[in-house]
Amino acid sequence: MKFAKSLLEACLVAVTLSLPAAAADAEFDRLLDEVRATWATINYRTPEPQRVAAFEKLMTKSADFAKRYPSRPEALIWDGIVASTYAGARGGIGALTPAKLARTRFEQALEIDEKALDGSAHTSLGTLYHKVPGFPIAFGNDRKARTHLEQALAIAPAAIDANFFFAELLYDEGEYERALRHLETAKRAPPRPCCEIADAGRHAEIDALIRKVKDEL
Repeated sequence: MKFAKSLLEACLVAVTLSLPAAAADAEFDRLLDEVRATWATINYRTPEPQRVAAFEKLMTKSADFAKRYPSRPEALIWDGIVASTYAGARGGIGALTPAKLARTRFEQALEIDEKALDGSAHTSLGTLYHKVPGFPIAFGNDRKARTHLEQALAIAPAAIDANFFFAELLYDEGEYERALRHLETAKRAPPRPCCEIADAGRHAEIDALIRKVKDEL
């Protein structure tokens, strides 16, 4: 009986100790879902004239998220995604500061876990290197872009985003047949339960790029 009582007490202590961690995980998941869902709504459903202001507001939230969870690569990745998308929406010389912030966030996430979110830090950093202007204006570099996108595909060969953004790079470099293969892989990617709006928007982008690639073949 004494042994059983001790075992029961030990179990109760273990459960009690696990509650704060479980609550913290639930809060992290809630914030992650909130940032991710808001980003998708702004990126795909918000009228273009309103996007810059909407992304500025979301940047405050994603920055707080990353500050609160500095050791979680998912938080860093999403702060970087928000910053980089804001940079793209804003454009001009004012886009360089958020673009540099995004690069820093992706590099920080890679130092923690390059496989987090199916290698999204590699995908996002590769895309950033491909999209921003090169020297002397900014830090764009297609060689680095290709390296990171290939690393993302090595981690998650069927990932919709890695295949799409690598196809964009290949299209821009005139590798049309290879680009089409990656676009077809992207189209076959399974739906992501958390990302219905993002998936619908990405598939529209995939279809548009497939048409452009086929026009070149």
